[in-house]
Amino acid sequence: MSNTGTTTNELTFLNKTVTVSPLVLLSVVDHFNRVAKDSKKRVVGVILGDNSSDIIKVTNSYAIPFEEDEKNSNVWFLDHNFIDSMGEMFKKINAKERLIGWYHSGPKLKPSDLKINEVFKKYTSNPLLLIVDVQPREVGIPTDAYYAVDDIKNDGSAAEKTFVHVPSLIEAEEAEEIGVEHLLRDIRDQAAGNLSLKVSQTYQSLLGLHQKLREIANYLDKVYSKNLPINHTILGKLQNVFNLLPSLGGADDSKLLFNNSNSVKPENSSNPLSTAFTVKTNDQLMIVYISTLVRAIIAFHDLIENKLENKKLNEKNNADLDPELDGVNGSISNLSNEEKGEGVSEDSK
Repeated sequence: MSNTGTTTNELTFLNKTVTVSPLVLLSVVDHFNRVAKDSKKRVVGVILGDNSSDIIKVTNSYAIPFEEDEKNSNVWFLDHNFIDSMGEMFKKINAKERLIGWYHSGPKLKPSDLKINEVFKKYTSNPLLLIVDVQPREVGIPTDAYYAVDDIKNDGSAAEKTFVHVPSLIEAEEAEEIGVEHLLRDIRDQAAGNLSLKVSQTYQSLLGLHQKLREIANYLDKVYSKNLPINHTILGKLQNVFNLLPSLGGADDSKLLFNNSNSVKPENSSNPLSTAFTVKTNDQLMIVYISTLVRAIIAFHDLIENKLENKKLNEKNNADLDPELDGVNGSISNLSNEEKGEGVSEDSK
């Protein structure tokens, strides 16, 4: 298996970042639900934005007619005239938004994507492919961005086109953030506090980190077993990541670990960074514990106050009812006495 070299064109695209607007995600999901819901089909559309800098902004999109043979993905149809007419109308609305690429609902790359990408070179020199996963994900963002580059091999064989992955993220303007917050009101639990939201967000972040670490481990295993060629660019980035990791274990800690020590106390560690992390974590956990106790005490206090208020209201209502009952009993006794008097007078007659 031949090793693949990294071209200058590929390095240029690796320095770019793609930002996707939430409006684009909503448009793609709406397109999929209208055309290909409950089927194995994918939908294709055009993305608009600005690609003049290293930060590529995808701000708008529109759907286009697309048909594909389910058995043979190399057989497909794309309406060029529709792209031209819609592009002219979008220019009249916002001239700053240009056609920068295309999207499909994926969720993975397909063999025909390179041919479709060649079609879009008629409209832009380097079309961006944005894959939007319309199915909900538990971890990570639902977008993947790619650029087509020439794959030059070291063995001297002919160069081939291939896709290189570009980092992507979701970024909204101020007006879009307000709209997204309104949409999330129906999804979020309003009874949940800020602490529970932060804990859930941290948990989701850790799940995403764990998934990425597993992907890195699987890639390194395949490279080690020679199932994949060595890519020095990827290995260099991984080495930079490992170099940035803080060394929490000092020399004394490693000796204790090799001596099968069960636990290492912070005060016995000679590494000040490890001690600082441990002390900081203990302080934060103490704050959480005290806050939980205070919250429980306040809840019990409110419960007791509520019961006392209800007891006072019941006593007051009973006190207000007693005079009325006395009046009713007095009237009843007077009526009974009058009836008895009338009965005695009739007997005397």
